[in-house]
Amino acid sequence: MPEKRKSKISASRKLMLKSLMVARAKEELEQEMVEKEEQKEKYLEEKAPPIQTSGLSLAELRTLCEELHAKIDVVDEERYDIEAKVLHNTREIKDLNIKVLDLRGKFKRPNLRRVRVSADAILCSLLGSKHKVSLDLRANLKSVKKEDTEKKKMYVNSLKSMSNAMSGMEGRKKMFDAAKGQNQ
Repeated sequence: MPEKRKSKISASRKLMLKSLMVARAKEELEQEMVEKEEQKEKYLEEKAPPIQTSGLSLAELRTLCEELHAKIDVVDEERYDIEAKVLHNTREIKDLNIKVLDLRGKFKRPNLRRVRVSADAILCSLLGSKHKVSLDLRANLKSVKKEDTEKKKMYVNSLKSMSNAMSGMEGRKKMFDAAKGQNQ
């Protein structure tokens, strides 16, 4: 394991440097705020000079108010358009960030848990609630009629009786006679 190197600066020196850096950053922040205020005042002086209303008649004041209202309407429309563009851009940026994360594959996959689900529930989820299908395996089996079983029993019984008939002395004599008749 690599040994920890001792820092060349003591803890008290580090603390003092940090406090100096924080003080310097605070001063720069205050300076920046003052500069922003000055820029704002300068811009407002250029765009909105003070209005001289003294010595104007009532009709001149009305026309001045109408002009100001028209300018305010134009500015409000521009502000609304800009806000809509900003909102659209932020949504687009959010969507693109999601796409980038998906492409990178750095999203967390949740831990999957085993869930016991019946076959009916699986069919309902696959087919939807419109199709009510019950999975009854016995209903799908081939039904066997009693007549078929009786025919099979009769066939088996006839085979048994034939074999019994051939196994006794009479059967052997018949077989011997049948073999003798074929050879002649």
